[in-house]
Amino acid sequence: MTDTAALTRAISIYLDHLAVERGLAVNTLTSYRRDLRRYAEYLAEQGVGTLDQVTEAMVAGFLMRLREGDGNHPPLGSTSAARTVVAVRGFHKFAVADGLATLDPAGAVKPPTPAKRLPKALPLSDVEAILEAASAPDTILALRDRALLEVLYGTGARISEAVGLDIDDLDTVDATVLLRGKGSKERLVPVGAYALDAVAAYLTRARPELVSPRTPAGAMFLNARGGRLSRQSSWAVLVKAGERAGVTRDVSPHTLRHSFATHLLDGGADVRVVQELLGHASVTTTQVYTLVTVDNLREVFATAHPRARD
Repeated sequence: MTDTAALTRAISIYLDHLAVERGLAVNTLTSYRRDLRRYAEYLAEQGVGTLDQVTEAMVAGFLMRLREGDGNHPPLGSTSAARTVVAVRGFHKFAVADGLATLDPAGAVKPPTPAKRLPKALPLSDVEAILEAASAPDTILALRDRALLEVLYGTGARISEAVGLDIDDLDTVDATVLLRGKGSKERLVPVGAYALDAVAAYLTRARPELVSPRTPAGAMFLNARGGRLSRQSSWAVLVKAGERAGVTRDVSPHTLRHSFATHLLDGGADVRVVQELLGHASVTTTQVYTLVTVDNLREVFATAHPRARD
């Protein structure tokens, strides 16, 4: 049986360092202690008694063990495995800095990348129900709310881009709107007929009633006091419309943006076109939406194709 006293002592010194010098929370320390105890047990199985006997292959093997599980532990997901590898990397780095070891075998072993979370898109029927609910009852604020939500869904705009719109940013002749995105980057995107009609109704019937001495020159979407509508208030508009529409899923301005992208791809739009519309700097960011459409295709295939059924 391998003598693990040196490993145990080194881990104890590291945990003391985290507690005293770094001031880590009790729960975090508990997780590190558990993770490093498992690591020490794994190294003992490999016949390792000192830190300088640990190789990069052993650390990589430990990561594989975490993902596959063993007789005493179930497989870990990417997030939990990544946390454990971070603990191991920090331990070896500290050991070298503190003179407990001469080599760091863990520096080149990267934590697993967490799986991408797929954006949550609403079905078209839910989007339409929310837009209709925003119009009821027929009031000045309802006209504004409908116009705001039509713009969000009709252009894929971020909420900050929508509330920052000025009237002159909308070109009703060319049916385009100028959006100012992250880093002050501007992009010109098309606007559909539904959004144009809703904005026209708002500008002619509602906005003049909301204008006050405090209204910023040219601001499109105004609150009840005449100021520019805030992001928080816009969020509340959407949530209330979702509740009135009976939509049970979580609804946020980003949900409409996700739905805009997903519905375009479902309709046959090229991912690079959607990238431009969303204002993504890299197509890689946009490609996460293609995972959603593949899932949709897989679901339709599984239910519709006679040879796909169990």
